[in-house]
Order: sequence, then structure tokens, then C-alpha cells
Amino acid sequence: PTVLLVLGIQEILVDQEMISKISAAGKLMQCSASLDVLFLLDGSYSIGKGSFERSKHFAGKLCDALDIHPSRVRVGMIQFSSTPHLEFPLNSYLTKQEVKERIKRTVFRGGSTETGQALKYVLRKGFPGGRNSSVPEVLIIISDGRSQGSTAMPAMQVKERHITVFAVGIKFPRWEELHVLASEPPEQHVLFAGDADDAANGLYSTLTGSVCSTTAPGCKVESHPCERRTLETVKELAGNYVCWQGSKQPNAVQASLCPFTRWKRVLIKHPSRCFRTICPDPCDSQPCQNGGTCVPEGLDRYHCLCLVGYGGDFHCAAKLSLECGVDLLFLVDSSAGVTLEGFLRYKAFLKRFLQTVMGQDSPMNVGVAQYDNDVRIPIELGQHKDMFSLMKSVDALNFSGGRTLTGRALQYIAQHGFRSTPVFADVQDDLPHVVVLLTDSKSQDSVAEAPKFMKDRNIFLIGVGSSFMRAELTRVTGNPQHTVVYSDPQELFNKIPELQRRICSVDNAEGCQAQSLDLAFAVDASSGIGLENFLHLRRFVRSSCLHFTINRDVTQIALVIYSSKAHTVFALTTHTSNSAVLQAIDQMPFLGDSASAGSALLHVYSDVMTVQRGARPGVNKVVVLLTNGGGLEDAAAPAQQLRHNGILVFVVVIGDARRDTLLRVAGSPNYLVHISSYEDLQYYQGFIIERICEEAKSPVNLCKPNPCLNQGVCILGPGSYRCECHGWEGPHCESRVLRGDSPRSPVLPPHSHVQWSPRGLQPFSRAFQHTRR
Repeated sequence: PTVLLVLGIQEILVDQEMISKISAAGKLMQCSASLDVLFLLDGSYSIGKGSFERSKHFAGKLCDALDIHPSRVRVGMIQFSSTPHLEFPLNSYLTKQEVKERIKRTVFRGGSTETGQALKYVLRKGFPGGRNSSVPEVLIIISDGRSQGSTAMPAMQVKERHITVFAVGIKFPRWEELHVLASEPPEQHVLFAGDADDAANGLYSTLTGSVCSTTAPGCKVESHPCERRTLETVKELAGNYVCWQGSKQPNAVQASLCPFTRWKRVLIKHPSRCFRTICPDPCDSQPCQNGGTCVPEGLDRYHCLCLVGYGGDFHCAAKLSLECGVDLLFLVDSSAGVTLEGFLRYKAFLKRFLQTVMGQDSPMNVGVAQYDNDVRIPIELGQHKDMFSLMKSVDALNFSGGRTLTGRALQYIAQHGFRSTPVFADVQDDLPHVVVLLTDSKSQDSVAEAPKFMKDRNIFLIGVGSSFMRAELTRVTGNPQHTVVYSDPQELFNKIPELQRRICSVDNAEGCQAQSLDLAFAVDASSGIGLENFLHLRRFVRSSCLHFTINRDVTQIALVIYSSKAHTVFALTTHTSNSAVLQAIDQMPFLGDSASAGSALLHVYSDVMTVQRGARPGVNKVVVLLTNGGGLEDAAAPAQQLRHNGILVFVVVIGDARRDTLLRVAGSPNYLVHISSYEDLQYYQGFIIERICEEAKSPVNLCKPNPCLNQGVCILGPGSYRCECHGWEGPHCESRVLRGDSPRSPVLPPHSHVQWSPRGLQPFSRAFQHTRR
């Protein structure tokens, strides 16, 4: 195709990195000298309208490299074909934007290619609107070099007037004629318009030193081999045919073979040199660490694109850290089932993980074992005290092949993986023991007893594998929350932060249990969900509640179900133990009817997450909305009301739903979990609980939701709040002022049990409920 030919008309014979540097430097060129520039645009039929438009675009791009100003660079334009035509003189447009706009408006004229006549016009008229040779003059001819008249004499005369001539090829140029037109040496004055950034660089490189100011510090002009090509029509022998020729004998002809030819278009090569400015790339020093990709921004700035787990600073330092004390043993599958490629991938992942989360000063309580038929521990726990020696040992791990006996390997590790020896006496025996299993092959022996092996010896097991291994990893670990699965090999490396969280969760097994939290579940029980899927949601809520210590001091849980209307199954203060909550969840009914998530959230706002209903000031509040995405049209406004009142809305959606609608309800992608099926809901429980726990640790606004009753105004103080009452009195405006009394608004002391202790707030909660009655 023609486009490919045009791109191949000129080629600088350097590597792609150098090409990128030339192009980048071309974009930054700026000539600020006093200079008159006249464009001579070929507008003939041999160019055609399409190539003429490309010539205009190229001229506009060159203007970007010129500091156009009345006292610096002035630009004019002549279009030539059968006759030259002045498009605009040099003194007409005196800003870069005006010149570029005028170039865009130039209309193709058509005609024969009379380049010689155009040069004679310049000799006769000079540079129209120019400064009469008091400043350097530059003529830029943009043409295909296929003139229909002689150009040698007028071109020589133009150059004798000390006009610098650049000949820029367009379309499929005839380079021999462009060399005649251009100033000496032609290698520095002949360019190609197909690559505007390269041509701008070439123009600037030639003018640097003689006309334009010198290049930026560190930049230099270099000569590179290049090759230019001309598309020519040539005659070639196509074959022979039988023809009849005359004979010396009278009345006789002779059969013979006669050649026949055909015309063919070919690219003729012209070796040359191209002079280009190269500037030091800020990425040359490879400033990005840990496999980060450096992206230059101009001559002296750059930014780093960091791999997952890095980005702790501008240069991709590790941003994760283990942040927990554990004895960590990796068990790597090196059986034939995982293949050599899979084994090498796990080695690379292991190195990346250790480099990311283990700082140079971290205690190296790390070991590595591998298995197939047998189990080997080539890197004993705590064997290495520095990252360099640990990485060297990981590199030395070899693929073995063999059967995939995962069950046997786990039993061996449970018995022998964490034995203390005098050699490793400094390994702390009181640290939690964690095994990370890396496998992508189904076990050829039973793994049913693996959870028991580990639990009997207080070992926390995490399974890492591809999504097709999900079911087996769940059986191996005994808990879907202890698995890390990936859908494709590249995603494995994106799982580093998740694995880090899984490992450290064993060091803080209490999780949310030690944090005070008011938590409400709003569950879709409409016909759109269906009874079977509703039971999935009920089981999810039930198992989620097992992660919390439920009492008046720590976690309070409420449950709301909804269809077209919302119903409170139990309020925050209804149940004060885990067993009572679980029993109540088991009685949660299916409603049917249509769904209105908005009415459910509004119900939570007005009748669940209020101080009158048992919500505690000074305690974080979270609503988890479980839905299939139906009935969300009216939910955005109530969700925003909840957020404004200091209550987080966490949206868990199962199935297809419009993401823009979901985001309006959740308020942020950080509070939205979109799950493809109800069967997969269990695999996201750990992540959802972690996000809830993170919120439980965030700072709290003591006045949200408003703890003051009866239109009392909550006023924050340093570490405290007070209620400003009108017609009511008491710490929370809960008592009506009797006639003759004056209202009082006591300030709660910073460490008051009423303010901070959930237990201390219960009398007020009962008082609120009594007042409402």
C-alpha cells in the first residue's frame, strides 16, 4: 500500500531507541534567532491534493520549531505550480498561531511543476515582507522534485545570494533534483516531510551554530547513515514470444523468438548521511528501580511506571513491607504437572515477592521447600540474613519433575518444616508459622487431611494457584479466604499485595474483633434475587458475622431486608452475642416482590443508624448493601445522605449491572465489589471483611450521625462534643425542660464514659427509646 511506501522513502539506519531520541529532540526544537523563513510549496498536479495537505501539515509542524515574533522569526509562503502565487508575505502574520491558521487555509491550485519559475520569482521579488537581507534568509522548498523545466541555474543563483535552501521531499520525491535545489552540503539540507519531527530536527541541526542559538546543554549534532528511496518506473524484460521474421529467400518467412518488456515501478536506493541533534535522555541513567519503566518528559524530566508492589517513592522503591512477624516457608511445586515454564514462573514470583515485601533490614525468617515425589528444603528457615544471599539461593532452585504428591508434601512440612536447630537458634519460635503453597497442578494423592496436619501444629496455610485450582486450594487450606488465585500468568504478579495481606492476617487474627463498629447489612430479598440466591446471601451474612465479637462494647450488628419496602430483622441493640445474632439470621425471611434499594438505605438512615436506635457516637458505622443490581435507580440520594452523616456505604453486587449506576451508589470504586456469580461470593468475603476493618480504624466525627435528640445541635470540641438544646436538656437533649427551669447544655469531658464507651452509652440509648415512647 502507498502508506507503507511513503514511510519507507527515508530510513535512518540506527536502532529504534535512537530513532525515538531523534523524534523527541525534534519536538523540543525552538529557533529564536532573527530569521526570515519563506516556504515554497509545490501545488502542482504531480503532488496531488492529498500530498499538498501533508505539505501544509509539515509546514505547520516546522513552525512549532520557530519562535515566530516580529523581532525574531518571520514566516511567509509562496505556492507554485504553473506560476508562482504569493499566499502571504513575511510581515502579515506575526504570531505562531496566526501563521499556522493561515497555512491551514491555503487552497490547492494545481497545474504543471514549474520549480524553476518559482525560484526566478524569488530572485526577482526577494522575500516579500522580509527585512532585506539584514537577517539570514531561509528558503524551504517542499516538492516531489519532478520539475518540468530546468532548475539548476535559478537554484545556483538563489544560493549565490546567500539564501540557505532546504529541499524537503514529499510523496515519492526525485532526490537527484532535490540535491540540486538544496544548499551545500546537500546531506544537511535535504529532508523528508513524511516524518515531521525528524525533519524539524534536521532543519534545526543544520541551523544550530550558524543561525539559531546553540542546543541545550549536553545536546550534540551527530551524523548517521541513512537511505533515501525514489519510486521510479523502469522497463524490464517480461519474456519472449514467437514472432515471424523475413528471410533472404523470396516469398519466405522465418519463425523466431522476440522479447517483450513491461513497465514496473521500483524503489531505487540512494545511500546518504543524515545529521540529527541528539539530547541526553533523562532515562539514560536507568533511574527506575525494581523493573520499573522510565518514561521521559522532555530533556530533563521523567516518571517511572512501577511494577505491582513497588512505587514507594519516585524511583519504584518497594512500597509494601511484611509489617508482621512470622516464620514464612514457601512450598513450591516442581512436579511434571506444573511444567518447567510454571516452575520458573513461580521462582520469578517468589523473587519479586521477597524483593517487594522484605526490606534489607527485615529479619529473614524465610525458607523455601520444593516437592514432587519427594520433599526437599533447600533453603532452611532463617538460613539467610541478607537479601543478596537469599536471592542467590532462590536462583539455584532446579526443576525436578515427577508426580504431584501435594498431600504428602504438606504432611512432611507440617512435621519437619519449622524444626528449630542450634544452627538457627535466633529464629523466634514464638512467631506464627505460615506456609505458602505455590502449585498449578492437581494433586495425585489425597489432600483431605492437609488442613488437619496444619491445624494440629498451629500452622497457617495459604494456597496460591490459577483459577482452575480454586476448588482444590480451598480443600487444601480448609478456607476459601486462605487462597490466592489468578486468571492468567501475568496476573500472578499483581497478587503480591493480596498475598502480603493474607500472610499478615495470621499475625492479627482478631481482625475487626478488637475494633468498635456499628455494622448493618441491607439484603435484597426481592423476587429478582430468587429464593435460591437469597439463601446464598443469608449464608454470606451469617459467615461474615463470625468475624466479629458481638456485644455492647465492640461490634453491634443490625440486619435489614428489603423488596419494595424495607424491614428491620433486628436492630443494633437487639442482640448482644454471636449466637443470638446467628440464630436471628437463620430466621431471616424471603420477601419476594420488586426491589427498591433506595427505600432500604433510607430506612437504614432514619431507623437503624441513629443514636436513638442504638448507634454509638465515636464509633465507625458501615452499611453493606447486598444486591443483584436491581432497584438501584432510587438509591444514589439515600446513599449520599448516609455518607454525609458519616456512614460508609459498601455495595456488593452479584451479576450484571451498569457500572455508572453502581458508582453513584457506592460513591467510589473503593467501596464497590462486583461479583459474577453467587457461588463466587464466598471467595470475596475475606476482602470485604478487610475493607470493613480498615474503615473501623479510621478517624470518627463525633457529631455524625447527630447524637443530639429533639433538634439539638451537636458542637464539636477538642476531643469531645456537646449538644446545644432548645426546650430540652440533658447530655443529649433527651429531657424536656419543665416550666420555670432553664435549659442546660453540659459539656462532655474528653474522657467521659458517656462520650467514648459504648457500654456507657447504653443508658442513654434506653433513655432515648423511653423518651420516644
